[in-house]
Amino acid sequence: MTPPPLHCGESNCPGSLVVEQGTAVEPKTGRKFFLDYPCDLKPGEKVTFLLSLHGAGSYGNWQRHYFPLMDYAQKYRLVIATPNAPPRVWAAVDDEYLQNVVNLVYGQVGKKNIRSFWLVGHSQGGMTSNRLLRTDFFKQRVDGWLSLSGGRLGPTPPIPASFFAAAQGGAGKGAAKAGPPAGIPPGPQGLPEGTFSFIFETGEHELGDKPIPEESPWAAKLGCGARVRKSDVVDAQAGYVYDGTRQNPGSDAWGRLPRPGTAEVFEYPKCKDGRLVADVVRMGKGHTEGLEPRVTEQLVRMIVSVRK
Repeated sequence: MTPPPLHCGESNCPGSLVVEQGTAVEPKTGRKFFLDYPCDLKPGEKVTFLLSLHGAGSYGNWQRHYFPLMDYAQKYRLVIATPNAPPRVWAAVDDEYLQNVVNLVYGQVGKKNIRSFWLVGHSQGGMTSNRLLRTDFFKQRVDGWLSLSGGRLGPTPPIPASFFAAAQGGAGKGAAKAGPPAGIPPGPQGLPEGTFSFIFETGEHELGDKPIPEESPWAAKLGCGARVRKSDVVDAQAGYVYDGTRQNPGSDAWGRLPRPGTAEVFEYPKCKDGRLVADVVRMGKGHTEGLEPRVTEQLVRMIVSVRK
């Protein structure tokens, strides 16, 4: 597992590699997925387990490089399952497959050895995570949710029209209909039941270059303190991937080429039961530029800092 299989180089990841489905097989459905973990993982060792869901129109291996948790599996003792939706859009029909993947990991690692279990989802994968959190299977297991531009449990500025224009096939091809493209199930409304840690990460341009609101109903539900700004995360290195299909013309809101950047980090301190609620905004970025290494590691550190 060092380096992880089917790993892109530093730039220009070939399409044939991006669409690879993974090397692990979920035996009940026969569907493949990626499973990354420390190469020296020992029996009985405590780990953090993450189920990482790609967005609509994407692939598991693109997700692995958009948010490259695999690069930090060794250092932070992570087990990461990255599945694939064959029609490239998650739906309720995939729930059994996702449950089977989770059960497989729990069975192999051992429930007592999983110190925490997080759902991670980009875009429609984040919306799907929000829906899964409200189902009995995941409600009983999930300790945290990291939404990568997949919806915030609280208000956000309106998404710019240029985002929807690009999402629907090109930023310069006429008027766009506001809202998700056809075939994308809407995200759940209101707050889910239960309690879990929640991190929302997004690009500044996805917010229409507006500041993220201080209000967080989820932080209020967890009894957290007033939001505080932490130190910025500065990256001198670009991420791995981007959306090469929507660059002519490009859209700031949808995302341009990967490049270095700075992320602002906000936390709501002193949440009940040691939970974490935070917002992370990547300045000058849109929806599809892959996360840079330092902001990726910062998000991983936040996740592993929460034991439940």
